[in-house]
Amino acid sequence: MKFNEFDQTVIEMLQEDPAFAVEYIKGAFAGLDEENGEVLFLLALRRLVEARGGVSKIAAETKLNRETLYRTLSARGNPTISTTKKIINAAGIHFAELTG
Repeated sequence: MKFNEFDQTVIEMLQEDPAFAVEYIKGAFAGLDEENGEVLFLLALRRLVEARGGVSKIAAETKLNRETLYRTLSARGNPTISTTKKIINAAGIHFAELTG
């Protein structure tokens, strides 16, 4: 996946600060009801995956097919709750943290 300079900055922040990562995904999750919320949530997931080692690493940890994970995280992706949970858990975040 290609990332611009802003994306790289966010990815570095996600790598360096676990509390920021939780709040970042929590905000994206809360924004799902907003205009373009789904697109922004997928972007947040892509950045989180990159921050946690990239698609290949997360695919291996979640036992998801790498190509399927790429498609899931694409702009046209439509991840299931199960897949989203696996990705978030592999990044070290629990779903319960997103609701509190």
